[in-house]
Amino acid sequence: MRVGTLDRPSMEAEETLDQGVARRVPLRIRPGRLLIYLVLLLGAVFCAFPFVWMLLSALKTREEVNAVPMTFLPSHPQWGNFQDAWNSAPFTRYFINTFFIAGVVVAGVIVTSVLAAYAFSRIDFPGRGIAFALLLATLMIPFEATLVPNLITIRNFHWYNSYTALIVPWIASVFSIFLIRQSILSIPEELFEAATLDGCGHLGMLRHVVLPLLRGPIAAVAVFSFLGSWNSLLWPLIATSSQDIRPIQLGLSVFVNADANEPQLLMAASAFTIVPLIVVYFLAQRQFLEGIASTGLKG
Repeated sequence: MRVGTLDRPSMEAEETLDQGVARRVPLRIRPGRLLIYLVLLLGAVFCAFPFVWMLLSALKTREEVNAVPMTFLPSHPQWGNFQDAWNSAPFTRYFINTFFIAGVVVAGVIVTSVLAAYAFSRIDFPGRGIAFALLLATLMIPFEATLVPNLITIRNFHWYNSYTALIVPWIASVFSIFLIRQSILSIPEELFEAATLDGCGHLGMLRHVVLPLLRGPIAAVAVFSFLGSWNSLLWPLIATSSQDIRPIQLGLSVFVNADANEPQLLMAASAFTIVPLIVVYFLAQRQFLEGIASTGLKG
């Protein structure tokens, strides 16, 4: 015991000395890793430059935007361009329409994707594999090939120029079903066996086992659905004719065609159009990345 007591301070002193030496060792970065960092930095600058240029152009006057040679920074920031752009078109109505459409679409996609994914992963019904293969095969059909059939369908249902036409065709997503199905297949079988012993049926398993473990994938599905609905342009252009139900991207397109001689206002309108996308992404960033990273490819 005495020897251990005498050795303990010396051992602590050696550890302190080793830590001090480690602190004095300069950090070395391998040339290969440094090259990777430089490539990633250049890629980030390349991706961010259009957005930075858009914001800077939104703060310029029309003369500065059209100046040759081009100027990078505005001489006197014109913050009033954002208000002028907002007042030049009914953007308030556009935003209300888009938030309503996107919210209903996201809720519909989550419900249909979770239920369908659970059925394809946990319920053994005849023809399950064939049905799922046919479902995945629809991903190979170009969106443009379905425009005319979908337009005929909504006209036959008398949905043309209505919110229903902008919502119902998009409340189911094959990719979202596939994503959530793969996540359900990665859940350990022991959890389902324990739930079965506790007397849970399929709804009980879905509620107590599946949903608590699918927060990440569901967040990823929600973000993808929101982005798709927010950026939708071609279908609203075909399925609507009234300004009252026009979503933001279609409204922005009309605004661009009407105010083509005011590039600073176009940049300002584009800037506040993408703000909700940035906010949604940063709010759901952690869950979104966890959902992508945790989605397996089992089965």
